[in-house]
Amino acid sequence: MKKITIAEMAQHVGETVTIGAWIANKRSSGKIAFLQLRDGSGFVQGVVVKAEVPEELFATAKGLTQETSVYVTGVVKEDERSSFGFELGVTDVKVIHEAKDFPITPKEHGTEFLMDNRHLWLRSRKQHATMKVRNEIIRATYEFYNNHGFVKVDPPILTGSAPEGTSELFATKYFDEDAYLSQSGQLYMEAAAMALGKVFSFGPTFRAEKSKTRRHLIEFWMIEPEMAFVEHDESLEVQEQYVEHIVQSVLKNCKLELERLGRDTSKLENVKAPFPRISYDEAIEWLNNNGHDDIKWGDDFGAPHETAIAENYDKPVFIVNYPTGIKPFYMQPHPERDDVVLCADLIAPEGYGEIIGGSERIYDYELMKQRIQEHDLDEEAYAWYLELSKYGAVPHSGFGLGLERTVAWISGAEHIRESIPFPRLLNRLYP
Repeated sequence: MKKITIAEMAQHVGETVTIGAWIANKRSSGKIAFLQLRDGSGFVQGVVVKAEVPEELFATAKGLTQETSVYVTGVVKEDERSSFGFELGVTDVKVIHEAKDFPITPKEHGTEFLMDNRHLWLRSRKQHATMKVRNEIIRATYEFYNNHGFVKVDPPILTGSAPEGTSELFATKYFDEDAYLSQSGQLYMEAAAMALGKVFSFGPTFRAEKSKTRRHLIEFWMIEPEMAFVEHDESLEVQEQYVEHIVQSVLKNCKLELERLGRDTSKLENVKAPFPRISYDEAIEWLNNNGHDDIKWGDDFGAPHETAIAENYDKPVFIVNYPTGIKPFYMQPHPERDDVVLCADLIAPEGYGEIIGGSERIYDYELMKQRIQEHDLDEEAYAWYLELSKYGAVPHSGFGLGLERTVAWISGAEHIRESIPFPRLLNRLYP
């Protein structure tokens, strides 16, 4: 018998096939058993009609328990009532392994319980849909950068210094030296851009930030492009084209998943370049005039401030030219002002906050050396990075997109912990 996946059923209408699956749920009457089947590629209903199968088979189908693994054989049929569009007319069921007392039942469970059982919670329809959206964003990311002439480069995870110059690092021993888990691959990507022109990385990053907000993870994944001979405004254009591409790719290729998540796709359909841009100065002024007098020029934005600003737009918005004092040492000064730098944060709509941070990078050797000293950084540790502005320095820009915040926004998740398979939170390292 031909073995297929649920995702392949559209190509086998009218054929008898076999699917390896788990029982997600089941209901039955005296004459029909409805099996909700999942195989990782999707969900489909299997229908067992008592009058059409041996009595023993119908009894087996009625007795199947949640998460029991099976081989199900049947005829693929079109079903207009199903959002999937197909169902399986079951003719045979072979039990592989009977699951007993599966802990996550079709009822409400507390968040801590679900997080303790994350390895099993991933099997639910909602989590399955979120992971499929995540996968599509990753696929579309590679597609975008490959189509635009970027080279994939993998920076190290173990580093000897902090790219952002902060203390929020996980320290470890590298034999007889101190080392840290990377909080960004950016500095290494700048080196790669000087060799390969346009590069991007995609990998894990770590922030030892004791935050419990719905926007923060301890371990998360970043997409970090760097581009030689690209100035700030040109970088903003790449950013908005990239975000448009991944959003539109999810809309095109994850319709069932977005429907399952209850996502209002009309809000995503508006996400097309160009994106609005406001300056940090304008943002502070608007906040102060609209009930947010808790923030002044020189402060960084908190979640309530970003959300308030984003509510004025139906697509992501760039906030550009932040004060020099609240941004990392490597950002290029504004050509007409010494108090702000050429940078931007991209704020997602609907309260999801910053999804991209980027800037033009300093490429003047003396200025870079001065910045390293002003930030009290170890000059020896940054010697190799300083040499990038010594040998053939050029204008260059880059940015980093946080994958999980982007997944949370596009999928409409309530908390960022749902956007990664096994979240690492302030008080969670299990499972």
